[in-house]
Amino acid sequence: MDWGQIFSNTASYLLSPVTIAYALAATGLAVHFGYGGLLNFGMAAFMAVGAYGYAISVLTFSAPWWLGMLIGLAAGALFGLLLGIPTLRLRVDYLAIATIASAEIIRLLFTTQLFNKWTGSAEGLANFNAGFNSANPFPPGRYGFGPWTYTAAQLWVVVFGLALLAVSLLLVWSLVRSPWGRVLKGIREDEDAVRSLGKNVFAYKMQALVVGGVIGAAGGIVFVLPSAVVPGSYTTSLTFFLWVIVLLGGAATVFGPTLGAVLFWVVLAFMNNLLPALAAAGWLPMSTSQASVIQFILVGITLMPARDLPPAGHPRRQEGDDLCQIASQAARRVESRPTVPLRRPPAPIARRRPASPRASRFRVSPRSTRS
Repeated sequence: MDWGQIFSNTASYLLSPVTIAYALAATGLAVHFGYGGLLNFGMAAFMAVGAYGYAISVLTFSAPWWLGMLIGLAAGALFGLLLGIPTLRLRVDYLAIATIASAEIIRLLFTTQLFNKWTGSAEGLANFNAGFNSANPFPPGRYGFGPWTYTAAQLWVVVFGLALLAVSLLLVWSLVRSPWGRVLKGIREDEDAVRSLGKNVFAYKMQALVVGGVIGAAGGIVFVLPSAVVPGSYTTSLTFFLWVIVLLGGAATVFGPTLGAVLFWVVLAFMNNLLPALAAAGWLPMSTSQASVIQFILVGITLMPARDLPPAGHPRRQEGDDLCQIASQAARRVESRPTVPLRRPPAPIARRRPASPRASRFRVSPRSTRS
C-alpha cells in the first residue's frame, strides 16, 4: 500500500476544479439559506442550467467562450426568476419540495430525446472548450510542485475558477454588509417583523434567489471546464453534497462554504484512496468495489464531529441584525400594550347664557299668569 500516493492524490483536491466548482455552488446556496432563509434543494438545477447554457451557446450558436459564459449566468438568473415567482410565497417545507422537484424536471428535460439536437440527451455535450483553451495565457509546460503539478490547460482552469470564486466571495461580502443584506438577514430571522416595517419581503427573497442562482450557475460552468456536460452528474446527491458543505463550513458566513468544500473533498478523496487500498491489501474483509461504496458512510461519520466545531453552522442572530431586532421589539411593545375599549365621547354640555338685566324687567312670572 503506497501511502505517499494516497496522500498525494488527497492533497491534489485542495486546488482541484471540482472543489472550486462546489465552493461556488455552496456560496450561492449560502446566500439562499444562510442569509435569506430559503430552503432550496434545487441547487443542482442552477449548476446544470449554467453548464448547459454555456455549452449550447458555444456548440449550437457558435458564440465565443466569454459570451457563452455570460449566457450561462443569465440562464441561471432567468431560472431563478421562473422558479421564484410561483414558489417563494410557499411555506418553508413546501418550498423545499418544489425546488427539489424542479431540479429533477430540469435534469429530465436535458436527458429527453426531444431536445437531443441541442442537449445531446443522456450522452451530454463535449468539445466546447476550444475557445476557452485558446485564451490560455500560460505557455505549454508543467507548473507547480508535488501533488499540485498542472499542465498549462489545467492551470488555466484552476486560475480562472479561483478568480470567479474570489469575485463571488467579494460580491457576497459586499452585499451582506449593505442595507440590503441587513434586510435579508432580518427576513431570515422574522419575516413578519420585517414586513411590518414596510419592506417588500417577496422582492428581497426573489433578489436573493437570483443572486445565489447566478453564483451557482458559475459553479456549474467551472464544473464542466475540464471535461464535458453530463446530465447524470446533476442528481439530488449533488444537492445533498452542497448542503453538507454549507452546514459544515457555516451557512451564515462568507468564507465558510469554501472551507467546507475543501474539507469535504479532502476527506472524500482520502477515503476513496484509502479504503480500496486497504481492501486490496487484505486488511478489510471486502472487495475493492465494496470498499468504494462504504466510503460515504465513513465520510459522514468522520464529518459529524467536525460539524459541531464552527459556531456559525446554523444561521443565528449575529451582530448587525439591528433591523430585525428593532422590528421585533416594536411588535412586542404593541402586543404588550393593554387594549382599551373604544367609548363614544360624551356630548358637550350646553351652557346657558346669563340673561341681561334689562330683559329681567319684562320677565313674566308663572304666578302672575295663573291669576
